[in-house]
Amino acid sequence: MAKNIPLRETIKEYIFSTIGVILTALGLVIFLIPNNIAAGGASGLAIILHSIIPLSVGVWMYILNGILFLIAFLIIGFDFSYKTIYCTFLLNFFIDLFDRIISIPTYNGGDLILAVFFGDILTAIGMAITFSQNASTGGTDILAKIFNKFFSTPMGTTLLIIDFTIGFFAGVAFNPKIGMYSILAIIINGITIDFVLKGLELAITVTIISDNNKPIEEFILTNMGRGFTYLKGKGGYTKKDRDIIFVSIRRRELGELINFVKKVDPNAFMIVNESRYVLGEGFKRNL
Repeated sequence: MAKNIPLRETIKEYIFSTIGVILTALGLVIFLIPNNIAAGGASGLAIILHSIIPLSVGVWMYILNGILFLIAFLIIGFDFSYKTIYCTFLLNFFIDLFDRIISIPTYNGGDLILAVFFGDILTAIGMAITFSQNASTGGTDILAKIFNKFFSTPMGTTLLIIDFTIGFFAGVAFNPKIGMYSILAIIINGITIDFVLKGLELAITVTIISDNNKPIEEFILTNMGRGFTYLKGKGGYTKKDRDIIFVSIRRRELGELINFVKKVDPNAFMIVNESRYVLGEGFKRNL
């Protein structure tokens, strides 16, 4: 059987996830929200809705994420880790706390480039820290999961389209200049997250020994967009021949894979190794 994650490791992941969430909230409240920069995600949509119905951005995020999670549970089932749910609503809490309850300084200098730059730096570092702990902040990730389930669209592409659409509607709700800065913020945010993650994470190789390979195979190929290799093995105790799944993934994808494997086969045996470099399709082509 696969070993449970040690309590100390779990606590460490929640602590670092919380730090990442706080940094993300600060970037939004100090720089992006005061300047109406809707840089994608539930926060971007909440900024737009705030301009229509004057509820605070934090309250709108509670409403949006609550609706999205409810829809996801009804349509695709409980397919989210507890850490993702924790980080999603903790981000809502801190945004609401810093925006309405605790008055913190905000940037209203009128220079939108500075607002985008420093807002993106803070939020991207925060989100990268959260992603590196096998969690996410929900939001439009949920919509991407739903589209992936019904239309088999790649999650990364779907997320980009959704975020760009939010940036476009920011231009409609405010003005074209705000819309263009919002789309610029989305692009810079994605590049910065990838850059920070390269310093935070190594590639991961996972060996999976299971009696229920078929759904795991489909999940890796379809949902994660990864390839894998079957290794031939033989049980030392059972003497049974079996196919062993060997796959290379990013660290931020590990939690998603572990949760799925545990769901379809609680007795699966998994070996997780860190790899300094993985070269080839889906990873770096050369050093």
